[in-house]
Amino acid sequence: MSTLIAYFSRADENYFGGSMKYIEKGNTEVVAEKIASMIDADLFKIEMAKPYSKEYMKCINEAKEDKQKGIRPSLVKDMASIEAYDTVILAYPNYWGTYPMAVLTFLEAHDFSGKRILPLCTNEGSGMGSSESDLKKLLVNAKIEKGLSITGSSVHSSDGKVRSWLRNNGLC
Repeated sequence: MSTLIAYFSRADENYFGGSMKYIEKGNTEVVAEKIASMIDADLFKIEMAKPYSKEYMKCINEAKEDKQKGIRPSLVKDMASIEAYDTVILAYPNYWGTYPMAVLTFLEAHDFSGKRILPLCTNEGSGMGSSESDLKKLLVNAKIEKGLSITGSSVHSSDGKVRSWLRNNGLC
C-alpha cells in the first residue's frame, strides 16, 4: 500500500481565533509534515504559481473571486502521475466553505479512480465545510473517507488527534 500526502498551505498573515498573526509555515503544512513523520508516505506540496496576497483580508478576497469565477490557478509544478498511490491524504485549509481552487487544479489534473481519499482540513472554526461532499461529487470513482478537521491555532498540539485518525484509517 502506497500513500501520498498532497497538501495546500498558506503561511504569511493568518486568522487565529479573532486576531491576525504572521506565521512562517502554514498550518496545513505543519500537519502534513506531522503525518509524514508518523507514517510511510510521500509528500507533495500544491503551490500556486501566483500566490495570493500575504495580507489575510486581501488573500480571502482573492480566493473568493477565484471561487466565484471558477478560476483554476496555475501551479508551480505538478506530479507526473499519482498511479503508484492507492491512498491519498488530501490536506487543505477551508477557503470559503470548501477546499481552495488550487486544490481543484491538482484534483482535475489526475485520475483518482479506485483511490482512497482521506481529507484533512485546517480551519479556525468552520470545520470541513462542504469539502467532503464536494470531493464526493468531483471524484465519483474514488472512495472519500471521513475527514479530519483541525483548528489552525491547535496544529502544533494535534499529534494525538492526527495519530488517532491515521490509526482509525489503518495507516499507523
